[in-house]
Amino acid sequence: MSTADTATRATVIGLAAGLVMLLVTTLIVYGTVKAARERLATAAAPSKVAVAANAEETYCTPRFKEVLERVLHSCGLAEGEARRGCKPADVKTFASISGQDFNELFAPLRKRGAVILFDTGKEDLDEGAQKILDERWLDRKGARYFFVVGRASKTGTVETNRALSHRRANSIQFHIKEKFADPELDKRLGLLWLGNEFAQLDKDFCTWETSRAGGKCDDESINRSAFVSWVDCRL
Repeated sequence: MSTADTATRATVIGLAAGLVMLLVTTLIVYGTVKAARERLATAAAPSKVAVAANAEETYCTPRFKEVLERVLHSCGLAEGEARRGCKPADVKTFASISGQDFNELFAPLRKRGAVILFDTGKEDLDEGAQKILDERWLDRKGARYFFVVGRASKTGTVETNRALSHRRANSIQFHIKEKFADPELDKRLGLLWLGNEFAQLDKDFCTWETSRAGGKCDDESINRSAFVSWVDCRL
């Protein structure tokens, strides 16, 4: 065999050996990547279960969250805020929706919330009001915010009813502070007082659980009230 033939044969053998090594290396890398992908998928599985277990309530729509976030920043629940509560003009500004639409946002909270009823021109909590308020406060279920929305009926002047709805919201706040002494109360309790200027309730809300079950309920009486509920949405 000539020297040239020997050199050619050596070159062919070298190339073949190189191809075999490349193939082996490729198979090893593929196997390693596949195993890593399977481990990653297995590790991620528990997270999917946790998310499903902590799913938000169905009423936590994007629109509801948008209004909720505005409430938090405008009514004193945002971190570092000194303000406490929102009056009718504030609500109209930050909500940017009609009174009816505002009420509809809270309608899905029917099973979570309640309506505290008051006597005409009064803000005192009767026995039934205290009972249902205590029940709702204790039924937190891990929620972060407790909303109180005070209202007044159409009887009386705008200024009188604005002040009256404010006192009704405050009476609920004072009761919770005195009864439960929650050190985090100011970060959890959101107060709104709407007077008779914004978001009047209609008689459909008479079907909600109220503090005076079985009593007379019409457009006037349902607005001598305060709506209370924990809100479970995450922002």
